[in-house]
Amino acid sequence: MTTRTIRARDRPVFGVDVHSGDVRGDDPSYALVILDPVDDDDPDAPDVDGPLARVTRDVVSFRKLCRLIDDRNPLYVATDNAYELAANKNELVGFLRSLPDGTRLVQVTGAERPEPLSRVASRHGIPYGKEPMKEAEASARLAAANVGHEVTAFTNETRVKVSRGRSTGKGGWSQDRYTRRIHGNVRKRTRQVQSKLKEANLDFERDVTEKYGGYANATFTVEARPEEIPVSNSRAGDVRVEVERERRDGIEYEPLVQRRDRVIVGIDPGTTTAAAVVGLDGTVHDLFSSRTADTADVTEWIIEQGRPIIVAADVEPMPETVEKFRRSFDAAGWRPTTDLPVDEKLHRTRETNYANDHERDALAAALYAYDDHEDQFERIAAKTPPRLDREAVIAGVVAGGASVEAVVEDLSEDDRNGSGNGEADGESATDPTEPERTEEEETIRRLRERVDRLESHAASLEADLDERDDRIADLEGKLEEAKREERIEARTRRAVSRLERETDRLERERDEARERADELEGKVETLKELWRLDHSNFEHVAADRGLASVKVAEQFTLDALEAADEAYGLVAGDVVYLRDASGAGRRTAERLAETDPRAVIRDGNLSEVADQVLFDHDVPVVPVDAVPVREVDELAVADEATLEAAIDDWESRAERRRKAEKQEHLDRIISEHRAGRTLPETEE
Repeated sequence: MTTRTIRARDRPVFGVDVHSGDVRGDDPSYALVILDPVDDDDPDAPDVDGPLARVTRDVVSFRKLCRLIDDRNPLYVATDNAYELAANKNELVGFLRSLPDGTRLVQVTGAERPEPLSRVASRHGIPYGKEPMKEAEASARLAAANVGHEVTAFTNETRVKVSRGRSTGKGGWSQDRYTRRIHGNVRKRTRQVQSKLKEANLDFERDVTEKYGGYANATFTVEARPEEIPVSNSRAGDVRVEVERERRDGIEYEPLVQRRDRVIVGIDPGTTTAAAVVGLDGTVHDLFSSRTADTADVTEWIIEQGRPIIVAADVEPMPETVEKFRRSFDAAGWRPTTDLPVDEKLHRTRETNYANDHERDALAAALYAYDDHEDQFERIAAKTPPRLDREAVIAGVVAGGASVEAVVEDLSEDDRNGSGNGEADGESATDPTEPERTEEEETIRRLRERVDRLESHAASLEADLDERDDRIADLEGKLEEAKREERIEARTRRAVSRLERETDRLERERDEARERADELEGKVETLKELWRLDHSNFEHVAADRGLASVKVAEQFTLDALEAADEAYGLVAGDVVYLRDASGAGRRTAERLAETDPRAVIRDGNLSEVADQVLFDHDVPVVPVDAVPVREVDELAVADEATLEAAIDDWESRAERRRKAEKQEHLDRIISEHRAGRTLPETEE
């Protein structure tokens, strides 16, 4: 933004950003920055090198913001997002309708898909900060430099309606005269409005509804904005005038000025010609493809997008058609060292939507050209003074082939000549008293200046060479590191392959061992079966070794007893081991007692019913703690001596229990007898 830009304004520019709260919530507050124009005749006006405008900063509510807009009638109300001022589209249309005539809402970050404000501010050399007040100031300064898009919901047509300001009434003695007067006044006002529109040389169409005595209403459709029309809203007596812009179907964004920034263009020629435009910051601007467009159409489209400084192709050598475009724009050319592979083009263009492969190839060429020049753009921007257009310097270096210093010097000289500030910039003005230089002296002066420029250029080239050497050293280091990592990876792959082979061998051995184990288990089962057939009377075998065979039942249930009977055969004199003796009832206990076992070894407590049934059948029941049972697969044995001692102990306890029960039975009989004798005496 130049000094002339803000001084040319005759109205302030507002920059707005949400300070706190949310537009969808209650009472959001806004950071407001006002750039007031500076009059050159003002004694307090700043110098050219000073501030470009008087800056006012404040935090206001939405209501106060609207009041300030109405009072100050700014040229632009600038923001980075229009929906910070409205919660939805309808509210935004209402806000746009409430703006004074001539005030425009500007979104400085772009149209429907805005860029970050920081990127836009950096591209145009505007100071930027993340605080709301700094963002508001950046928005105001960008809008003052005609950066951004006007947010509009209305067309450039305005409807001016002249109609009755009063009702004609329900009738009466003077009804006809009253109606005629109103319609006559509407016709008179219509003619006045029409005359003013003609005086302003505005194009319009008129639609009149004639009534008794004149016009009921008249509508003018004018090709102009409200601020350009010499008629305003009014209501006087019998006539009312309404001025309203025509509404669009939705919200649209119109650029404040048609810019022609420097760009990079990628072209893919052929039956379908495609072109892609990329900014100097790598932003994709637009894509184009057509089967019918000729060179002139493509050239016209590119001119609308900007001023190319690089024209790129995706193949080597550069096609003749692309070379023609390059020469027509006097731009630098770019092509890859070898044809770009399709997979690399797909990867580089993955973040952009394109219509066909031709647009993809053109876009890939432009993006790879940007990648190749990105570091150069940054170096040029770093060497460019803030007062100069960085894109112009980049164009002079890249497309013109000059050094940065030479381009800066040329642009600075042009700026000095244009502003007339030669002496202020250090250029000595021509002194009429100074003797005129001879041709030889003038040649020496020019040669010295040329030597200075060449020395500066040489210094710049040496710096570039040093930077390139550093870059080469860095790349060589990265290459060595990559080779080292590749060697490590190769060793790792070999180790992994060796381990995988070892794993496969071990898995084969494991599978073979499992098959061998399954085979041996089958043989063991067969041997057990043969052993059972050969030792059907295991009691004799066990007795020879001082052991008693035990037959195991998993639970004290009918099903478990039946399973044990099927597996071993429960017969009289067996020793039965109950793994879980709890829960048995009378029927289960009687089923076990029917087999007439020698003894029952229990693990757990018997129910009272089961215990009584086994006791009544003189079946000894001993705990497993007293007679430990040893098991080998389905076979179980117990020590004979321990078992005999446990049975003897049970017999002793059983004898005492029988005596106690007999004594209890006698006591009950005696009690019943005594009760029987007492009863008849009581009845007498």
